[in-house]
Amino acid sequence: MALRFSANVSWLFPERAALPARLEAAARAGFRAAEAAWPAGCEAAALRAAAARAGLRLVLLNTPPGDPDKGEMGLGAVPGRQPAFREGLAMAVQYAKAVDCPRIHLMAGRVPVGADRAAVAGEMETTFIENLRYAADILAQEDMIGLIEPINSRITDPRYFLNTPHQAAAILEKVGRPNLKLQLDIFHCQIMDGNLSRNLETYFPLIGHIQIAQVPGRHEPDSPGEVNFPYLFQLLESLGYTGYVGCEYAPKGDTVDGLGWLRSYWESRGLQHEETGKATE
Repeated sequence: MALRFSANVSWLFPERAALPARLEAAARAGFRAAEAAWPAGCEAAALRAAAARAGLRLVLLNTPPGDPDKGEMGLGAVPGRQPAFREGLAMAVQYAKAVDCPRIHLMAGRVPVGADRAAVAGEMETTFIENLRYAADILAQEDMIGLIEPINSRITDPRYFLNTPHQAAAILEKVGRPNLKLQLDIFHCQIMDGNLSRNLETYFPLIGHIQIAQVPGRHEPDSPGEVNFPYLFQLLESLGYTGYVGCEYAPKGDTVDGLGWLRSYWESRGLQHEETGKATE
């Protein structure tokens, strides 16, 4: 079965400023699913209407990042910020319901400025587990899936608490809730650990969403870099992956011009451009 690709409109189609316009551009490019980070400044009704006009399904949103003036990047594992995490979760659930989105990325957050990662790791993990259990109960009431994503601490975010799939898997095991899954971004995984084939095979039962970008530039999958994406796509097919593959990369130029890799994938699976909805619904 062909993989299902989702356009991350927080990254793709920067030629258009507003998220609704990006959804429409994604649909014209052949996508039938889209995802976004926290859609600040875009009312849920406007986003849902744009998705409906475009024939797109919204498949992933993030919890709010917190206070940007304080450099926050999520609150799930940040000690002392539990009330703010719960408030942000409620906002995310309300927004996700309004746009009919079934998955929410529960952002872990950063190690406090000036703190030693090893010294605060235990307290941060305890906080994260507490918040994830709370979130799982809330999400279960809405038949939603919560996701946690390791973000590399070598290039992208040196202070992000959750930075490897091994750490994420251990936390998910301790939380023990079936509606919490791993959001595995190939870009972050390659930078922190490599060994992509074995990691995908090992953590496949936990994976609820995948994202892609070439390493190290974080551009199109067929741009120069370390990762052989045609091989990984075949591996995911052989594993029977039926979730979405989110395209979370920075286009090197015009987004549509850079989608040759995706058109080639669809053609290699016997799908014509006008039939792409069958691959991505």
